[in-house]
Amino acid sequence: EQVSGLMIRAMIQAARADGEIDEQERKAILEVTKDADAEETAFIQRQMTEPVNPEALAEDTPKGHEVEVYTASVVAIEPDNRAEAEHLDRLARALGLRQEVVNEIHAAQGKPPLYTV
Repeated sequence: EQVSGLMIRAMIQAARADGEIDEQERKAILEVTKDADAEETAFIQRQMTEPVNPEALAEDTPKGHEVEVYTASVVAIEPDNRAEAEHLDRLARALGLRQEVVNEIHAAQGKPPLYTV
């Protein structure tokens, strides 16, 4: 349950990284949270107003779940602007993910690589 909450936080923070949640990002979040109960919905609403802080998200991520949390962020967005790319970079660094691993995650999700290596 803790990890699923972190993944939702990751998705919402990634979507909010550029200052707005566009329709595609909203759909990705709603798809994952469509079966949420009242308590989960309240959690989601709180996350929509919390500050975007990839370092705090990484700090809350249990050992062994770094790739999952990062992948949730990538799934939520099309990293098509500088703010989103910077957010993903900060999160990857805070999670301790190597650039090659990050690019593999992006490729697996059909997204452009974050790093040129």
